[in-house]
Amino acid sequence: MGNEQLVRLTPAAGEKACALAVREQQGELLRVAITGGGCNGLSYKLRFTPAPRRGDILVETGGARVVVDAKTALYLKGTEVDYSNRLIGGGFKFTNPNAKASCSCGESFSM
Repeated sequence: MGNEQLVRLTPAAGEKACALAVREQQGELLRVAITGGGCNGLSYKLRFTPAPRRGDILVETGGARVVVDAKTALYLKGTEVDYSNRLIGGGFKFTNPNAKASCSCGESFSM
């Protein structure tokens, strides 16, 4: 079990994650992962899963349940996830204090 020092969803992000989980019907847990790719080398990936994997860290935040694997946790520590429903520039936004640079779309970063 982890805490919001690893990752924190704002109330808006938590509300949207819960609504999407109901709509997608892939599971109630929001998996946050970091993979190679994007214009800055690393990118955030979000998907729903029905259960945590062995070694996952579970964080209850913003009214949602988030799972993070141990490798992602190294890059994610202290990250806040917000959500905006604006037509332009809307969606999930990551504020990662570990990132040295990020792209203008906010979906990839470098360390």
